[in-house]
Amino acid sequence: MSDTHVRTVPVRTPVSAPHRPASPLLSTLGLATVLLGAALPMIDFFIVNVALPTIDRDLRAGPALLEMVVAGYGVAYAVLLVVGGRLGDMFGRRRLYLWGLAAFGLTSLACGLAPDAWTLVAARVAQGAAAALLLPQVLATIQAATSGARRAKAVSLYGGTAGVASAVGQVLGGLMVAADLAGTGWRAVFLVNVPIAAVALLLALRSVPETRSPHPSRVDVPGTVLLAVALVSLLLPLTEGRAAGWPVWSWLLPLVFPFAAAAFIAVERRAERTGRTPLVPPSLLRLRSVRSGLTVLLPFSLGFGGFMFVVAVALQDGLRYGPLAAGLSLAPLCVAFFFASLAGPRLVARFGRRVVLAGSLIQGTGLLTLALVFRTQWPDVSAPAMAGAMTVLGVGQGLVLPVLMRIVLSELPAAQAGVGGGAMVTTQQAGLALGVATLGTLFLALLPSIGVRNALVVALLAQLATVLLNAGLTFRLPRVVR
Repeated sequence: MSDTHVRTVPVRTPVSAPHRPASPLLSTLGLATVLLGAALPMIDFFIVNVALPTIDRDLRAGPALLEMVVAGYGVAYAVLLVVGGRLGDMFGRRRLYLWGLAAFGLTSLACGLAPDAWTLVAARVAQGAAAALLLPQVLATIQAATSGARRAKAVSLYGGTAGVASAVGQVLGGLMVAADLAGTGWRAVFLVNVPIAAVALLLALRSVPETRSPHPSRVDVPGTVLLAVALVSLLLPLTEGRAAGWPVWSWLLPLVFPFAAAAFIAVERRAERTGRTPLVPPSLLRLRSVRSGLTVLLPFSLGFGGFMFVVAVALQDGLRYGPLAAGLSLAPLCVAFFFASLAGPRLVARFGRRVVLAGSLIQGTGLLTLALVFRTQWPDVSAPAMAGAMTVLGVGQGLVLPVLMRIVLSELPAAQAGVGGGAMVTTQQAGLALGVATLGTLFLALLPSIGVRNALVVALLAQLATVLLNAGLTFRLPRVVR
């Protein structure tokens, strides 16, 4: 019997690829926390509308400074949003979210304690800058820490939060001014942000994961400066010109806008072509979802911003509603918007871009119905008489805005989540400010000659034109929404 020699073959341990940590997951509490933080700057864009008459009486501000209380926040917010997104990509979105929350709480406190109108304007500009630091981190975190159906639901909830918070801002503003808590009056609309920001900050420390771009790049200083010049030269004259009596600068600044915009585009294209990272990469606009989605989002936001401003003024100055009654008149719109936005993901999965078309047509129906209510029942228009039209409006808007946001974000690479989200929210905020400026100026200019009722009806019909434009532009959207 011979020995059997067993040859031992050494087993090679395969060299494993470098371990790549999985993307952190955003829990339900984390999602609720970032959405709470997102609601704060959105609410504050509108919350001040119903408080303006009280601010005027208390601080003797005058129309020009009152416009600056609104415009200072909106312009700073719109100008710095893309920079906020880039900083989050560089230093970590959770970190920037925490910094933004803290800054927003502190600047809200400064607004609430402002002793005079100019201090309030300065605090509002700082508050807008804090909002620009905070908000882009929300979308970027959702993009980086969710996927698939959960991401679709999270983006829809973000869109619902954006629309509902805008309307709730005026409802909450009316409630806070009317309640006059501890004699604070209008100051409460800013002071209420402080405890909410503190709660969101504590929750974020426990529930929001840290994410950042795998290849962060420096801030594009030339692009940032040119974008700021372009937006300020467009938005400042439109928001401040009428209140200031249309001085020379309000006619000269708009002439700067096309040159600044062209220079911005040229600088960004050159930066991307030479391998540097531009503030807003032109390659983003080559994505059909981004390009077509922003094209529809701009006129939608313009109409929405103008509507909220004009209705707030008309209800208080025309129908003599108090701040609380004026705010509560929008409650049906808020509720309908929220529930329509929740239905969005299921409807989009089945009908694609047709949801945006249907939402635009429903919104147009609501606007036309509301215009008829004002035209036929003035000056005895009650909140119940407006409720049906407001509900239809809310359903239409709730089907449009969240879906548009989902379309814009659908093809963005994770590395550009911050800058892409910042570009989208910049478009939205610029549209809101343009709406206040254009439809608001149209309404206020017509008041002396044709009265509140007819001026309001004309403004609503002008918004209807933007809705019809939206309906036509929906055919440029991708047929299938991811």
